[in-house]
Amino acid sequence: MKAKEFSNKVLTGMSIGIVAALVPSAILGELSKALGLTTVVLITTMAARLAAFAMGLCIAGQFKMKPIHSVSLAISTMLGSGAIKMIEGSMVLAGLGDVINAGITAAIAALILLYFNDRFKSYTMILVPTLTIAISGAIGLFTLPYVSMITGAVGQFIAWCTTLQPILMGALISMSFAIIIISPISTVGIALAVSLSGIASGAANLGICAAGFGLAIAGFEKNGWGTSLASVLGSPKLHMANFLKNPKMSIPLLCNAAVLGILAGILGIVGTPMSAGFGISGLIGPLNHLGIVGYTATNWLITLIVFIVLPIVLGFVFKFVFFKGAKILSADDYAIEM
Repeated sequence: MKAKEFSNKVLTGMSIGIVAALVPSAILGELSKALGLTTVVLITTMAARLAAFAMGLCIAGQFKMKPIHSVSLAISTMLGSGAIKMIEGSMVLAGLGDVINAGITAAIAALILLYFNDRFKSYTMILVPTLTIAISGAIGLFTLPYVSMITGAVGQFIAWCTTLQPILMGALISMSFAIIIISPISTVGIALAVSLSGIASGAANLGICAAGFGLAIAGFEKNGWGTSLASVLGSPKLHMANFLKNPKMSIPLLCNAAVLGILAGILGIVGTPMSAGFGISGLIGPLNHLGIVGYTATNWLITLIVFIVLPIVLGFVFKFVFFKGAKILSADDYAIEM
């Protein structure tokens, strides 16, 4: 297997696994909270926390691995994410973990499993999970603090952006989050790490909206309604593999995000550190903005325009510019291989 084919399978599995784990919370989370359905909230939150495990299973599926190999890969990925922590003597599932390191660990585990294949014969059940989890898990835990520095560096850049004047800050943060949401880095983690609030939080949410609607529109011909809606209502991370294979596919999203970010500064679109990483998912971004500025008719109209209408309109505009005008992109660049 060539390196490009291997990396494509890993990235595609990561993208599908993350979205599969996050979609239930994105769609049902806020609604369940509003209706007081605490059990549903708990279930969807737990599902989101198992994103790394889901990634591992989906990556194994890409390689058409057998059950014992698939489980070994999933457990290794979960360990490498760092989501499982020891706190005061108790094992705690804390957050999503580091997606980048989870992906690295998954790739190492996949290589080990492809090498092992069926060479252990009747000892497969004993040796494959033991060796795979021990080796790749140990490597993942070793690299975790170093790989996490990447997220830290991104957080420092976002923190610097918040010191700028509102319009410039809005544009830069919106564009940054449009990229972060289609990368292995967690938008929620970054937002909480730097306590993103006010216009900075609003701009971050609009950047995610720009990415979600932009991706849905750009890839609609190839992906259809279901996958396109998942990009908006679930997570644009579904297109992570597309972005890492072909970064220029983000150009229309960046243009969309820049316009919306400027409007965040002009119109005073705001949010909280808890809402900044979600965008339109679960209506968390717009509802938090309205909760701060008030539920007046004018605020409802502005919110509807900047969170839904404009991202869609700009999505079509920049699709035309870069598909028909510049002719540097096509729907194939946004196609999802399920």
